[in-house]
Amino acid sequence: MTVVTLGAHILDVLARPVDRIPEGQDTVVVDRIRVTAAGAAAGTAVALARLGNQVVSVGAIGDDDLGDLLVTIMRREGVDVSGLVRRTTDQTSASILPIRPDGGRPSFHVPGANLTLTASAVGPGLLAAARVVHLGGPDVTFGLNDPAFLTVLDAARAGGTVVTMDLLSNMPDLVRGAASFLPHVDHFLPNEEQASAMTGEDDPEKAARALLAEGPASVVVTLGGEGSLVATRDGVHRLPARPVEVVDTTGCGDAYCAGFITGLVQGRDVPEAARWGTAAASLVAQGLGSDACLTGLDGVLALL
Repeated sequence: MTVVTLGAHILDVLARPVDRIPEGQDTVVVDRIRVTAAGAAAGTAVALARLGNQVVSVGAIGDDDLGDLLVTIMRREGVDVSGLVRRTTDQTSASILPIRPDGGRPSFHVPGANLTLTASAVGPGLLAAARVVHLGGPDVTFGLNDPAFLTVLDAARAGGTVVTMDLLSNMPDLVRGAASFLPHVDHFLPNEEQASAMTGEDDPEKAARALLAEGPASVVVTLGGEGSLVATRDGVHRLPARPVEVVDTTGCGDAYCAGFITGLVQGRDVPEAARWGTAAASLVAQGLGSDACLTGLDGVLALL
């Protein structure tokens, strides 16, 4: 059963550990540097593929070396990249991430071609044919906020397609702009800061209830080291994070979404799917990059 990831595609360059930015032209020797597919669509696509799903990824990238490398990485992971459109006037979105020893991750980021994505990139019938459509970062892919696209999305849902959504940015203006998608999705998975920015509520439970009232069947607020909060019409409950040694938090949200979606595809209910997401995120936190330590579904299930 196909999962379509639609939205932000980013190439990440990560270095660890970095405890300072050197002065002038000084050099800091680090233990490791990696390049990974990232972003709320591309990172989730790779994680989904590693968990055994058939994945088609749709987005906009540059017609440049960064785009070539991103395509190569995603293809190697088994992701169908035929939905990626190449832009000649915009570079591929990319980030440089100096990872601190405690796993924190400041970022140097270029939005690039993600800002040019429109509904015209979505092939006719693709959404309706999918088991799940994951909107990854509609807060930065402004062109999807189009009534015609939302009509197509609703038609796919009426035919049985499940729609999930995650955001990319924590910038309040961008996050609030994505609120228009809420009546058109089934499951929304923001982090705590995004949920607060979208609702004005500092308490994650109040924020989740407010978001739930906008239309989704569930709202899952990820809370970092505090786990996650799962809100459905039946109530709200918290899931603790697994105690792991954190190396890098990059991609944990994408992995959570991938585990959650895989649980849904496998017929699990929302609370159990959230447990799958928790396990997937805990694996990724133990290595460098958005796909670290996530080797297959068996590894996720073993943590349950």
